[in-house]
Amino acid sequence: MRYRATLAYDGTAYQGYQRQLDGVPTIQASVERAVSKVSQQAVHVLAAGRTDTGVHAVGQVIAFDVDWAHGNETLLRAINANLPDDIALQDVRQQEGFHPRFDALARRYCYTVMCSAQRQPLLHRQVWHIKYDLDDVALGAVSALLIGQHDFATFGNPPQGDNTVREVFVSEWKIEPTPYGKLYRFTIEATAFLHHMVRRIVGMQIDVAGGRFDLEEFVQRFGSADLSLATTLAPPQGLVLEKVRYPDDDN
Repeated sequence: MRYRATLAYDGTAYQGYQRQLDGVPTIQASVERAVSKVSQQAVHVLAAGRTDTGVHAVGQVIAFDVDWAHGNETLLRAINANLPDDIALQDVRQQEGFHPRFDALARRYCYTVMCSAQRQPLLHRQVWHIKYDLDDVALGAVSALLIGQHDFATFGNPPQGDNTVREVFVSEWKIEPTPYGKLYRFTIEATAFLHHMVRRIVGMQIDVAGGRFDLEEFVQRFGSADLSLATTLAPPQGLVLEKVRYPDDDN
């Protein structure tokens, strides 16, 4: 039976999602070990997307095939009991024929930037810390340019093939004042993403908001579809895969 599950993890200690050489810590390898131990079967775990080294998730979606006769909740508890503390299934259910990658309609990521004069130690695994002020109006203007169907080759290479056209449904910043500075949260939802696309998009928006170059130059670089014109790659720890959307979702 095929099982579908939602997976959350802190990616700090892992070399990305995808399994690598023996001994290299990855999310996929950790989950496969746990499911195999519980089921006593060889398991290959599929995922909606392959997050990079240091990137987190609260809504990664995975699937695996096992024979199991003890109910979904029992399977959920058993797998989580065999996962490290920084990885946990949030739910699990049977769904025959489900494929987390090919069935997905869209993926949503959130990136968090902390703008403060001093480091915030409790946030250092979750944010990109910058010490200079940002132009909030410029951030809103540049993020709006990303909505729609465009060639995003300036921001990354495709994981497979050579198609760099993607459709973005949501691209917006929310700003939260705090006692020690401003917390900036960027949400982007699209059909799919290029390699490092979100981190380059965030980095180049921060370049505009920080005064490195203006909105007009961003438009020119975006329109060029030329990866060599990309500037700042935002660090991985601020990025979280929040949700993968499917046709059978309620919202």
